[in-house]
Amino acid sequence: MPSISTLQTASAAAGDAARSSRDWLVWAVGVLSAEQSRSADTHLIPVPLANAPGIALYLKDESSHPTGSLKHRLARSMFLYALCNGWIGPETTVIEASSGSTAVSEAYFARLLGLRYIAVVPAATACEKIALIEEQGGQCHKVEDPRTIYAAAERLAAQCGGHYLDQFTYAERATDWRGTNSIAMSIFQQMQGEEHPVPRWIVCGAGTGGTSATIGRYLRYARHKTGLCVADPAGSVFHRHFEDRAVQAVDGFVSLVEGIGRPRVEPSFLPGVVDRMIAVPDASSFRAARHLSRYLGRSCGPSTGTNLHACLDLIEEMAAAGEKGSIVTLLCDCGDRYRSTCYNEAWLEEKGMAAEPCDPRLGRYLPLAG
Repeated sequence: MPSISTLQTASAAAGDAARSSRDWLVWAVGVLSAEQSRSADTHLIPVPLANAPGIALYLKDESSHPTGSLKHRLARSMFLYALCNGWIGPETTVIEASSGSTAVSEAYFARLLGLRYIAVVPAATACEKIALIEEQGGQCHKVEDPRTIYAAAERLAAQCGGHYLDQFTYAERATDWRGTNSIAMSIFQQMQGEEHPVPRWIVCGAGTGGTSATIGRYLRYARHKTGLCVADPAGSVFHRHFEDRAVQAVDGFVSLVEGIGRPRVEPSFLPGVVDRMIAVPDASSFRAARHLSRYLGRSCGPSTGTNLHACLDLIEEMAAAGEKGSIVTLLCDCGDRYRSTCYNEAWLEEKGMAAEPCDPRLGRYLPLAG
């Protein structure tokens, strides 16, 4: 039996370790809080519409975050959630399953905290995103089948004694949807001086489901009559699940639009807070992104094109009904991340989308000069 002095020494060492770990936690949370304080809110950009009197369209430009996408908010929230739950310590290797943008943002925060970060990504992830993850100090573990990223991330975390952040499970609960770091509150604050300050619709996509959960909950909490419309790739399961809760997964190809649409219903997707879903073909997403980039004079990613396509449906319906009001959607990330895909004619041709005509509504509501 160990002596009393031995037990006392061991207890003191454990206490020192606990205090050291707690001190590190206090420091880490402070680092993330300071980063948020340094980050200005993202811009709300009015998009002039033709042939739609009384209807206003706005883009919440999430590409202006330090890591260039909507996922910057989620990544900060995921780290804070894991830290405050005691899941991450000063020596923890952090693992995530991602199609790319979340991993870019999480790698940034891991580097701020001095932590090793590994992203499990589909092998087909745009090379530009892979480069951005590595530029932020992260490592990439590629898998051929996108459906295996969850299991691969869990296995990798177990092998290295690390922590799997699991955005697909925790995204909806990691963000404080009532206010702090909430994209929904930001939208309504920025809309206060507009002609139609309470939007008729807010349109977003769903990858984890975290953004739609945050916005949908906030709309109910703030008692706004705004509808939440989720734009979903045509091959995704989410819009099918929305119509029939018994549908939990789809087989085969899902989407070429990175970051949104899933083959399975993710735990963070909450259909009960969504008012409407619109399925969008991939070709329409790519064409809309390219058209919008020319119209705005700034490059947008294909998931923004998915959002815009859904907005066209809503604009058309509102115009036909003589309804006035505003629609807010998200500019999710910059098109520079998709130079090898969305903005590459050879890639579009390879995927069978080069010959797809532009939706005529793009020219009707967002006419290009010349």
